[in-house]
Amino acid sequence: MAKTPDEIRTAFTIDKVKSRLTSSQVAEYLRRHPQFLVRHPDLLDYQIPPARNKGEGIIDLQQFMVERLRRDIAKLRADQDDLLANSRDNLSTQERIHKAVLSMLAAESFENFIEMVTTDLVVLLDVDVVTLCVEALDDKAPLTEIEGVHVMPPGGVAEAMGDEDILLRDDAEGDAAVFGGGAGLVRSDALIRLKISERTPPCLLGFGTRHPGYFNPGQGTELLHFLARIVEHCIRQWLGLPHPSP
Repeated sequence: MAKTPDEIRTAFTIDKVKSRLTSSQVAEYLRRHPQFLVRHPDLLDYQIPPARNKGEGIIDLQQFMVERLRRDIAKLRADQDDLLANSRDNLSTQERIHKAVLSMLAAESFENFIEMVTTDLVVLLDVDVVTLCVEALDDKAPLTEIEGVHVMPPGGVAEAMGDEDILLRDDAEGDAAVFGGGAGLVRSDALIRLKISERTPPCLLGFGTRHPGYFNPGQGTELLHFLARIVEHCIRQWLGLPHPSP
């Protein structure tokens, strides 16, 4: 026989009441399952231990100590999460650098190599601008783009780099002397001095991104140094240049 709407509402209400646990039921369940909290220790993080009454004027420090331990554990967990995230980022960066190196080594000509550096690396390294910069030999040389190479005025590399071989900036406007027409996109950059040969003018490799904080002075630079050394090696090989003096 079909139930009336009132009967259905009544049955639903009764079922809902039956499904609601009481504190005594929870206590009884824990008494019958003494290993429950051993299997689920994370639940203890949400419990507040009772303060012990030691009498008037006496403070029980147990609760404060427990709360301090909880904060320490929470901080350790956050540090662990940060470490894991950084490890994943480093592995991802390493994979990108390796792909970029393999791509450059597969270049079929010097022009193809330059195109890979200034175009393909943008995609492979997930940045917005990559420039290969070389200083003009003198003030009279035209400062024009040469097949993907950005020409800087004499002294431009030293002006951009100072005394640094690698410069990472987390929040900076793009330098037009380095990034040319792409400078407007840049809000974080990495500049690396290139030491190709004593027969070549000063050069640098620039990476720029629109995301502030993408590069920062606290980052490890080993992979960027490795990439720059590969660029130097490839240029020497294609142009038949000797290694610079140690």
